[in-house]
Amino acid sequence: MDRTTHVTDRPARSAVAYDPGARAGTPHLRAARVLAGNWTGTSTVPSRALYPHQWSWDSGFVAIGLRHLSPLRAQTELETLLAAQWGDGRIPHIVFNPSVPLDAYFPSPDFWRSSTAGRAAGAPRTVQTSGIVQPPVHALAAWLVHRADPGLSRARGFLARVYPRLAAWHRYLLHRRDLGGAGLASVIHPWEQGMDNSPCWDAPLARVTPAPARTFRRADLAHGAPEDRPTDLDYGRYVRLAADYRDRCYRDAPAGDAGAGADAFAVEDPAFNALLIASEHALARIARELGATGTARRARAERLTGVLVERLWQPEAGMFLCRDLRGGGPVPERGVCGLVPLLLPGLPRDVADALVRTLAGPHFGARLVPSYDLLGEAFDPHRYWRGPAWFNTGWLLERGLRTHGASARADALRDAMIEAADASGFAEYVDPHTGEARGATGFSWTAALTLDLLQAKDVNGAKGRDRG
Repeated sequence: MDRTTHVTDRPARSAVAYDPGARAGTPHLRAARVLAGNWTGTSTVPSRALYPHQWSWDSGFVAIGLRHLSPLRAQTELETLLAAQWGDGRIPHIVFNPSVPLDAYFPSPDFWRSSTAGRAAGAPRTVQTSGIVQPPVHALAAWLVHRADPGLSRARGFLARVYPRLAAWHRYLLHRRDLGGAGLASVIHPWEQGMDNSPCWDAPLARVTPAPARTFRRADLAHGAPEDRPTDLDYGRYVRLAADYRDRCYRDAPAGDAGAGADAFAVEDPAFNALLIASEHALARIARELGATGTARRARAERLTGVLVERLWQPEAGMFLCRDLRGGGPVPERGVCGLVPLLLPGLPRDVADALVRTLAGPHFGARLVPSYDLLGEAFDPHRYWRGPAWFNTGWLLERGLRTHGASARADALRDAMIEAADASGFAEYVDPHTGEARGATGFSWTAALTLDLLQAKDVNGAKGRDRG
């Protein structure tokens, strides 16, 4: 750890917005400054203005970068999130800060009503959360954070405390969310998959009757350009799905269960499941660190990799596709989610090779990896998840390229991401061709993952990174 850029573990005195004109120092220092400004004392907000609470998979990626500045803060980031876990094992996608006004973000705590509507599912009584989830990157993050300072981790009992919670989280996904009955976890809302506005969701969402516009107010439009954000129609569908799930007390229903509603959304997503498998591998390593064998978890990860390939791999597309459980088949849209399984070490060689070719081919071969097919009818380089490049998916793919021996491509992607992140003011997302900033700037996971990429580059590329 570079002590000269250590960020204090004490609470920040005030909110510090990122100033795109603050060009003093190195990219490393500028990224660290973003994370210092977004630190609340116990966790990191994605963006002070647009996202003023704690988000689930954001905190996983933030912890991965924070480990290079302060392993203690990285551990605290994950511990704060896990403290809001529900009794059934789910980790909610938002943990609300009670000091933030209700109208600062929608849907707010009074929409989710977690402590009442979620009582049967074991929602915590002392903190307000949402009722849906996000991709399970957390065990991978916990393992990498442990490896950053094993002595501190062991002294604090970090892994011993988080392991039972992470194991319960995976049980929830593998049992309560196996809605298709094949072994993969399903998402029941686009917000759960994390790539909210992807064209991959257009067909499944078309069955959903949107909530009337007068029943909600979009706080996001006060901080982002409307042309960069989801449409009002799509947002109305998001609200309808979330309200219906809340009104059935956050009960998960199999795909054929009429109680779930005829227009309910249930999709098996390759990226969500790839992160679950990667985190199963990480849990096996954590189990070994704690004195167990981890054999069962390794076997489960290998079995799930086989199910993922059997169920979602589409050779003619050269990538994985989502499966719409209500519609009964693959979704014929190429989203970056279909490339993320490259992260997995157990992929068949022909599948991994095809993914590398697709990543470099006409559908995704921009300077920065787009979130959606460059040749798709719905491609838009500026609109939220419908074409812009995101730094978390780029980080996962850079890691996947190295896993499967494509080091030169990984180096090129890494360097392009570092340059674009710094030049854009650590933007939420960017134009995949030009790197032009879109969405919020001073975005936490962009800064955090830039730190991780810089650390790897500074110590001779991938040789210096703990691949876990």
